[in-house]
This record gives sequence, C-alpha cells and structure tokens, in this order.
Amino acid sequence: MILKRILAGLADLVFPPRCLSCDVIVDYQNTFPFCGSCSNEIHFITAPLCSRCGIPFPGSAGGNHLCGDCITSPPPYSVARSLGRYETILLETIHRFKYHGKIATGKILGKMMAEFDYPELSIADYSLIMPVPLHPKRLRERGFNQSLILSREIIKKFPVMLDFMTLSRHIYTDPQINLGKVERESNVRGVFRVRDARKIQGQKIILIDDVYTSGSTVKECARVLRNCNAAEVAVLTIARTVH
Repeated sequence: MILKRILAGLADLVFPPRCLSCDVIVDYQNTFPFCGSCSNEIHFITAPLCSRCGIPFPGSAGGNHLCGDCITSPPPYSVARSLGRYETILLETIHRFKYHGKIATGKILGKMMAEFDYPELSIADYSLIMPVPLHPKRLRERGFNQSLILSREIIKKFPVMLDFMTLSRHIYTDPQINLGKVERESNVRGVFRVRDARKIQGQKIILIDDVYTSGSTVKECARVLRNCNAAEVAVLTIARTVH
C-alpha cells in the first residue's frame, strides 16, 4: 500500500492531474478533477430536492419533499439521485465519454459518483449494483456499455456486488434522444427482462445509468426488477435534466 502511494505520487509529478474539461493542471487538493473555473460551471445537485425522483427545487431554502409528479404518479423505484445537472461542463464531459469513446474519462466520472454525498441515499446500504443494459446491437456499435464502466468504479469503494448479466435488453429500439416523454415510455416498454429471477429476490438494488432525462428507461428497469421481487430498487446517474 505504501509503495502504491509512492508510485502514485511519482506519476503525479511526471503527469500532473489535469482538468477533465479544459486540460489545465489542477490543484492536488481538488475534490473532483476540474479546475476552479470549470467547477464553477458544474451545478451539483443538493437539497432541497424531491425525496423520490431527486429533481432539485428552486432556491436553497426548505427541506426535501415529494414533487407533484411523484405524488400523482409514483415511480417504481424508491429513490433516484444524480451528481449534477445535465448541462455545460458536465454535459460536455459525459458526451466525450459516451459518444467519443473516452473510457478514462468515464472511469473518473464513476469515481466521482462513488465519492459524492447524496441526500438520503447511501450506496453502502444496498446489496447489488446493476448497470442499465444495452442491446447487443447497440453494444457492438458503441463498443462498451457506459453504465457498466461507471458501475465498476463505484464498487471499488463499496462492498456491493456487481451484476451486469441478470438484467438484459432483448429488444432493439431507436435512440431516445429525439423522443418526447410519452414516446420514450412506449419506446422502452417491455424491452428489458430478467434472466434468472432467483438472483433478484430480496435484493436491494441500485441501477446505474449515465443520464436521467425523462426517467423512462430506469423506471422500466425498476418495474421489471420489482416484478421479480426485488426488495428495493434505487437509481443513480451522473447527471439529470432539469426542466
């Protein structure tokens, strides 16, 4: 362990840490790998927020409570949380990872997810981490599952089992990016399945994905897992859209 720290220190001297966005050298004391200027453009999501879906409320006063959507139409997951808003620097960094194959960037984003202090969600309280699966065709096109890369970094910090085989996507659908909320929900309905329900029963599961947009994908995954008698399903993403 001592040798590992020494080697890491030498590596930092030769290859000093750089901002994940603008590539300038960053201070060793920075919590996350962004310079001060870029960090100021990242809007981390903290309280007050919806205690269920995690959408932040305007302002900084008040406590967490259910939003209108979660009151009228409760999602099938128990809680959803995200590191920050899907905009500016965080959006650009996710795009470099997801669409330009910057795997090293994805690993750093996964470490950030593991380090962040989420309101009313503790990763250590769960027994299983499951990345949202890609259809085999999409996996071949992209070359990697971004949610799996994030998941592998998270389990390095927490004693939680990783399962990326039991939940699968067996129907190929068009990308969600250009669809509206209702279209997104119908686009993913019935596309996921569980290969062995025995591995799900009684488990407290965290679903991992990169971005929470309408929530249709993670809601469908959570619905399938709950139907297989998962004790609880939570959702964790790098970022989420805030309308």
